[in-house]
Amino acid sequence: MVPATAVGFAALSSFTYAVDLLILALAFDVLGLPYPLAVTIGYVIAFGLSFLLNRWLNFQVHGHVGRQTGRYVLTVLANYLLFILVLASTLEAVGVNYLAARLVAGACEAVFMYLMMRGFVFRAGLDDRG
Repeated sequence: MVPATAVGFAALSSFTYAVDLLILALAFDVLGLPYPLAVTIGYVIAFGLSFLLNRWLNFQVHGHVGRQTGRYVLTVLANYLLFILVLASTLEAVGVNYLAARLVAGACEAVFMYLMMRGFVFRAGLDDRG
């Protein structure tokens, strides 16, 4: 009933999300970086890792990596604006613990990113065109 790619995405996303949160905590608590910068650093590293792992292990695509990367960058930028800058930063600004704010945003991101990766970034046929 559940697509295998959804299960794989959930497993890989759990791992890369843990990487994201670890980097966020280190950058914010240890290095004392401002929250938007700390969350951006964690986000960029985790989403780069997510692209590579999902392309290789989960969706197992062999299409044009440049086109897929371009579509992924567009997807990540939309995701970043909607869920990181707007949602997570707003929650943190109104007093929600920064990690809790990131967890709420992460739940929204998970649904958005899976749908976009399956239907846009790695969709069969998109890279078969000349």
